[in-house]
Amino acid sequence: MGQIGLDTEFDIIVVGAGGSGLAAAVSAAQNGARVLVLEKQARSGGTTGIAVGSFTAAGTSLQASADINDSVTDHAIDAGRFAPQEIEAHNNHELREFFLEHAAETLQWLMGMGLTFHGPVPEPPNRVPRMHNVVPRAEAYIATLCSQLTRFGGTLRENADVQSLIQDADQRVIGVRVHYNGTLHEVSAVRGVVLAAGDYASAPDLIARFKGTEYSHVQGINPHARGDGHRMVEAAGGSLTNMGITYGPELRFVVSKRGSLLTRLPAGSLMNRLSRWLLPLVPDGLVRAMTKRLLVTWQHPEDSLFDDGAILVNREGLRFCDERQTPERELKVAAQPAGDAFLLLNEQLIRKYSAWPCFVSTAPRIAYAYVHDYLRLRPDVTVKGSLRRVASVHGIPASALERSAADAFPEQSEDWVLMGPVRSWFTTTEGGAAISQRFEVLDENGEAIRGLYAVGQTGLGGQILWGHGLHIAWAMTSGRLAGRHLASAAAESK
Repeated sequence: MGQIGLDTEFDIIVVGAGGSGLAAAVSAAQNGARVLVLEKQARSGGTTGIAVGSFTAAGTSLQASADINDSVTDHAIDAGRFAPQEIEAHNNHELREFFLEHAAETLQWLMGMGLTFHGPVPEPPNRVPRMHNVVPRAEAYIATLCSQLTRFGGTLRENADVQSLIQDADQRVIGVRVHYNGTLHEVSAVRGVVLAAGDYASAPDLIARFKGTEYSHVQGINPHARGDGHRMVEAAGGSLTNMGITYGPELRFVVSKRGSLLTRLPAGSLMNRLSRWLLPLVPDGLVRAMTKRLLVTWQHPEDSLFDDGAILVNREGLRFCDERQTPERELKVAAQPAGDAFLLLNEQLIRKYSAWPCFVSTAPRIAYAYVHDYLRLRPDVTVKGSLRRVASVHGIPASALERSAADAFPEQSEDWVLMGPVRSWFTTTEGGAAISQRFEVLDENGEAIRGLYAVGQTGLGGQILWGHGLHIAWAMTSGRLAGRHLASAAAESK
């Protein structure tokens, strides 16, 4: 076996350098533990790094500054109102309440590192504003946590693909085998291994196994979310729960290859300091405009568009589904030859979706995006003009598109808007390891697998976290608490 580059023994090994993994590593390092983080990709960040960056919590200092009275009890009730009740019925209420009790502390911890948040802002059915949006975007979490990890002496290795866990004769997890620099290494973890490898939204075999084979062609937002941590949990004898529950499939516009100015701004410590100084001086309208630029990148077109008559066509210009039926329409989009489709709107729909209360997409009560916003901010996915013009932009046969439009829209229309391509995506998956409130991975009998811990999407523990801002709040909170717990255990053992 080769050498990892430094030591081959650490107090704690964290598998995955997304939000939860970096939070766990920083928390442990702050509390004196020797920490190694292993990230299989060439760049840290995971799904957190490509998100909008909302953090939802109750009882925060920013709420207090805005004279908002709130409680964790109220938040726990409201959090149960986001998901359909047949999904909410699967929630681990005790663990979710435990998480919500510690979320405000985590937000303060992040602010103490220099991160800046705009808000809180409303998101019904939350009864008061609870959503805090990191500035300038979610990558700020990653840049800040990486900087803190270096400051406190932690070690991060990217392009380090963990192959398996190492267990002793008593089945205690004592380290990992990792492929790094062309060599397989064995690295020991004195106190434990923390699995923070994200979800399995891009793992067709796991999706097929737990949700159904018909969903296996739907893509995940993060193409690297392959369920690595979930596989390690099972291999070590751990229990997985809620594996058939997913956020999606839903339709989303493809991401701009160019990106906006906002996404190209640096997200490191200098930008954090500038954001903290400038944000109080920036008008709310400008902040909402900045948020809208992210909104048109990541949010999905509203179902109401289809209820009001918008149709989907494929690259042959053919209509192929009943757009009002979900998830059937998402599955049929995924099954198209190119795996994508386009929305077609006539003049009536263009007018209707140009003003409140009819919007193309939204992050509730933060920003609403209308047809004109998409024409301005996403010209790569939004084209206006005659049917022949909009068809030509994407190489769609004009005659086929004209026939589809004539069948769907009895009214005459001079102008049309073609939006797309859209693809079917899993935003995230809600299945994860069964865990204790010390983040220990549990087996089928509810017994802890010694030395093995899970956080973030790998360690959801049966929670249902519908709504904006809860997944990142859980990632940061579970990581912070797990890191602190393991560091304390490491200190006691010395």
